[in-house]
Amino acid sequence: MATCPECDAEIEVDEFDVDKGDQLSCPECGSNLEVTGLSPIELDLAPEEDEEEDDDEVEEDDEEDVEDEDEEEDEEDKDWDE
Repeated sequence: MATCPECDAEIEVDEFDVDKGDQLSCPECGSNLEVTGLSPIELDLAPEEDEEEDDDEVEEDDEEDVEDEDEEEDEEDKDWDE
């Protein structure tokens, strides 16, 4: 038996049917849960999908900024070489 971290309801989860990272919902409160441990089964609140997408977008934006800075530095180096 696993326990919902949100409402403390006992949730019957077959340890052979789930893998770490799997998501399920609590039948009592409806919270989205993620399997964080297998022996014994441990559940935690699953991250919101919007939060994951926002994190990915920020990382992509940061990578683009670094590329832009590298291009600017290359252009500055060319000016010095001339």
